[in-house]
Parts: sequence; structure tokens; C-alpha cells
Amino acid sequence: MSESSSNARRLPPGFIWGAATSSYQVEGASTEDGRGESIWDRFCTVPGAIADRSDGSVACDHFHRVAEDVGLMNELGLDAYRFSIAWPRVQPTGRGPANVKGLDFYDRLVDTLLARQVRPFATLYHWDLPQALQDAGGWPSRDTVSAFEDYTHLVTARLGDRVKDWFTIN
Repeated sequence: MSESSSNARRLPPGFIWGAATSSYQVEGASTEDGRGESIWDRFCTVPGAIADRSDGSVACDHFHRVAEDVGLMNELGLDAYRFSIAWPRVQPTGRGPANVKGLDFYDRLVDTLLARQVRPFATLYHWDLPQALQDAGGWPSRDTVSAFEDYTHLVTARLGDRVKDWFTIN
């Protein structure tokens, strides 16, 4: 291999090698530990909406396979993992106090990532609005914006001591 072609394959200093997912597409456990219904859960029940009638109820089962999945990330040599936090897992109806068991899952995920030297990047919203908020008007309603602010405070208060990199919306 020539020197110029090998240089073309080098990543720049500080490059972060990682992977990304969305909670609905990987977590599964859609009815466990108090998780509420999301707009995707409802959409998947509409006849004809999904050709093969699949849904996210099991997905990749990341909820139950966190240690195994993070182990695979480590084996791949990933430096970072961008994941989304399922709002309906944290606040089943999109409002009110945090579902402690929901936040416990994200604690486990973040702690497992850090133990394997994989930097957590958290996305607060990846298109899984709690269905109760959609039923009350969804994003066009200013109340949803206020609810998102409250949700953001709950999540960052719980994970902000370990998660330093945040994305608001995917």
C-alpha cells in the first residue's frame, strides 16, 4: 500500500468511534417496569400501518441485554455509544414524578458503559412521545413543551453526574 493511500485511511486525532441507537428500536420491554405507551406503540397497532405487523415490544431486547451489548461495543473498540432515553420509560404519561425503575435502567446502562470505557452520549428525544401527551395535543400544544422541560430536568438530575454529552432531539 502506498503512503498516500494509508494516510487516507487514518482518522483525525480526537476522532470518536461509536455507534448509535434509538430506544424504541432496541430496548424492547415495552410494558416492563412501569414504561408507558409511546406514539410508536400505538402506531404499531393500527391495521396496515406496519406491513409485517412487527413492533418494538421485544426489539433487540437491549433492556435485558445491556451487559452483553456493551461487552460487544467494547470488543468492537467503540469509544462512544449514543442512545436515546425513552420518555415513556421515565414518565409513563409524560408528566409527573419519575418512574424510578425506568431511570434505574438508564443508570445501569450508563454505569456499564463507563465501566467498559465507552463514553455515553444521551439523546433526550428520539421520536417516542408518551401517547398520553399526543392524546392531549402532542407537540403543537405548549403543555408538551413544558412537560419536556420537566422530563429533561428529571433525566439530567439523575444521569448528569456521569453523562457529559447530551442531544436534545435526534
